[in-house]
Amino acid sequence: MQAMQHINFSGQYARVLSIAGSDSGGAAGIQADLKTFTALGCYGMTAVTALTAQNTIGVQAIHGVPAAFLKTQLQSVLDDIGVDAVKIGMLHSPDVVEVVAWAIDHYRLKQVVLDPVMVATSGDRLIAEETVNLLVSELFPRVQLVTPNLDEASLLLQKHLNRADELQPAALALLDMGAKAVLLKGGHLPGDVLCDVLQTQGRDAAVFEAVRIHSRNVHGTGCSLSSAIAAHLALGLDLHTAVEQARAFIRQAIALGAAVKTGKGHGPLNHGFAPQVMHVKPLS
Repeated sequence: MQAMQHINFSGQYARVLSIAGSDSGGAAGIQADLKTFTALGCYGMTAVTALTAQNTIGVQAIHGVPAAFLKTQLQSVLDDIGVDAVKIGMLHSPDVVEVVAWAIDHYRLKQVVLDPVMVATSGDRLIAEETVNLLVSELFPRVQLVTPNLDEASLLLQKHLNRADELQPAALALLDMGAKAVLLKGGHLPGDVLCDVLQTQGRDAAVFEAVRIHSRNVHGTGCSLSSAIAAHLALGLDLHTAVEQARAFIRQAIALGAAVKTGKGHGPLNHGFAPQVMHVKPLS
């Protein structure tokens, strides 16, 4: 066999890992994450937590991946390739949460974004009841940012949120549950102006307001936003700027996918509206 030519490597791609469920319809989950990573010039990897039978109408079935196999996926990727940032999505069972917490500690993962996926765009519940408390106790203190929407925050706080002036107090309450930083998304509120709140420990809240883009194609918006934040962290941005840039990416992806019909229900974003060249950073 011919010997490999010696190459003096000078850099590596910005690496982002998605620990999340698979969406067979391609709009959410690891499929949306990989599209987002690629669009933003990052090298994407996955550790699949669950398989879903899913389309634009809803979730028809969920098949959980055994925790031991998830751990093997994580070891395979992190022992060999390494990572600059991590996005965590759907975690369906307590033993899966425990494996993810182990990986954060064992590999000393620093830039981790947790999207506490609990309810799909269609309204289907995606997480077992007994998993919620463990998600809070084991992962909130270990990650850099938690990105719940209103439904997820309401479930976590056991309080229905339906007004914009409730966002900042709710974000502070989530910090009290152990989170280091919270991006509470207000997209489910009525009205033409959207409001998201970024609250970090010991700092004033950052409020992001924007005019609503009307579209049925919003399946996977939360997945894509959290993965875009992780990608921007991997590219070297600070948290506030990463959130700001990720929100801009998502808004353009919604706007430029609004007029496209995919399926019979909530279609995907247009992740590929302006793909970036793969970013190469110096070897660490």
